[in-house]
Amino acid sequence: MPQSSDPLTPNSHYHVDMRLGEGWHKRNFLTKVLIPSVFKKRTGLRLKPHFPELYTGQFGITWIGHASFLIQTRKHFILIDPNWARWLKVIKRLRHPGFDLDELPEIDLVLVTHAHFDHLDKKTLRAVAARQPIVVPEHVGNLVSDLGFEQVHELGPWEVLEYDELTITLTPAFHWGARFLHDRYRGFGGFLIEYEGKIIFHCGDSAYFPGFREIGERAHIDIALLPIGAYDTVSGRDAHMNPEEALEAFQELRAKIFIPMHYGTFRLGYEPLDEPPARLIKSAREKGLEDHISILREGESIIF
Repeated sequence: MPQSSDPLTPNSHYHVDMRLGEGWHKRNFLTKVLIPSVFKKRTGLRLKPHFPELYTGQFGITWIGHASFLIQTRKHFILIDPNWARWLKVIKRLRHPGFDLDELPEIDLVLVTHAHFDHLDKKTLRAVAARQPIVVPEHVGNLVSDLGFEQVHELGPWEVLEYDELTITLTPAFHWGARFLHDRYRGFGGFLIEYEGKIIFHCGDSAYFPGFREIGERAHIDIALLPIGAYDTVSGRDAHMNPEEALEAFQELRAKIFIPMHYGTFRLGYEPLDEPPARLIKSAREKGLEDHISILREGESIIF
């Protein structure tokens, strides 16, 4: 159950217990995952991006890889958790980004869900920054304030930013936001992006929690971008959803389309890279929800 013993922690009711889980020491992440990953060749193709003309009520969605997405409306390009890094410190990127960073269109707005290195990559953000605004959770602004963005907007849970016909809302999540061990005060969450009556939900990182039902009750979500990987954690903590939990969250969100993310790019857990989507499709087929799943290929722009 979501909990926290620290009353100063943002989203305290939804903060992952930071104690190590039972049996975490019985496996060696260094020898089981990190070292084999170093010698594994990167896969994936870099595509030549194509951004189609859109009509009223349409979104274009391009998965860059991991939790990084480019969202297109008739008037905007929005980047969420952009990360073109080849390494997360000692963790190797095992699939190439969908296209090269210098092939991005002009970006109107950047959203970052939390400060973890796989979601907030300073080098990528500095390359993207071109005097546009960036939106982050509370107490994360100082990490991006000197990267070249015109404005830094910090949001708390359920706070809203209106920007050029876009409505951006930060939602709760069941996770944590510390970039380093000592800064647990940083906020975290997901984003609702509303434009012309349609809503995309980017979950950020989250374990399964009752808050998904509330999010689904507050917003009529058309497309949910939900994480399905890194569930067999190094720490033994319940910090990310497995595919079956993500499918349950999708049902509680009452969304129409489920696009999986947070798998296949960086090996952050013990599970094999190709296991999460296979488990998701199997579970969706058993529940009669297979037609609602849309698995994207990195770099490919799809209109919804």
